Amino acid sequence: MTRRTRRNIRLVVAYDGTGYGGWQRQKNAPSVQAALEAALAKMHGSSPPVFAAGRTDAGVHAQGQVANFYTDILSIPAGRFVPALNKLLPRDIRVMSAAEAPFDFHSRFDARLRRYRYFFVIGRTVGPFALRTAWQIPHSPDLRVLNGAASLLLGENDFTALCSARDPSPSKRRRVLEASFRWEGGLLVFEIAANAFLLRMVRSIVGSLIHWEAGGGPSGRPTGTAAETLRLALKTGDRGLAGPTAPAQGLFFWNAEYYDQPRRPGRGAYWSRRGYEDPQGEGGDEPTEPGPLIPPTAPALRLVPGIGKVEE
Repeated sequence: MTRRTRRNIRLVVAYDGTGYGGWQRQKNAPSVQAALEAALAKMHGSSPPVFAAGRTDAGVHAQGQVANFYTDILSIPAGRFVPALNKLLPRDIRVMSAAEAPFDFHSRFDARLRRYRYFFVIGRTVGPFALRTAWQIPHSPDLRVLNGAASLLLGENDFTALCSARDPSPSKRRRVLEASFRWEGGLLVFEIAANAFLLRMVRSIVGSLIHWEAGGGPSGRPTGTAAETLRLALKTGDRGLAGPTAPAQGLFFWNAEYYDQPRRPGRGAYWSRRGYEDPQGEGGDEPTEPGPLIPPTAPALRLVPGIGKVEE
């Protein structure tokens, strides 16, 4: 009988992004990824890299961010990582669930779609707590106008006009599967799901639709309806047509949905050993064989912070 030296753990993570420079680790600002990796380092004595379904921007929150990491702690149920990590994490980051994942599962590359929600509060006087997680707009917009325009986002389009000019993606085409506004519990909510998103794409869409619905238009150009302006922006890729980018605090990474099977079989061996995330999804000379197998040894005890002594 043989066993792997590592296993793959899938997490669902919620966080208040107010105090962070985004999901991804960076040199000059705290990040959610760095906080999770620091907590895992205390448990493992080394720092397993953590991968995520979506790399949220500075100030953006998450309700159901999906992440995964490889661990050499073999003998405990996956669910025990939840209380252990939450003891070591700051209070604005919470692990909501943990489960065993297929060895080749990758939270980013295997996602079928990502879903975001953007929240608005309406009125000129709003309580301070709502302002932490929603965008305050003074007027109540016409949902027929907003949804008439949002329907044009569905399908595959070029979003050059509605993303950051700094986005490095060679193609700006993305496939949107859901896009609509609705009222929910006194809040206005915009929900959008797509196969993938560009840098600041959702915030650019939100800010532009609100701007156009209110009658705003590009400086020095004729003003059309929100739907007409969006149609022209998608067709031409002209960033000058876009409205102001919506602020970060109203945006939540809501959840991700996955294919039934990992899309890159054999890559888990590479990710688990080297912690490498290839942004283009292409390999160099990475091995593609299954992960290393070793014969079992006599059980040994290991002290894991947040969990206690576990059998190895």
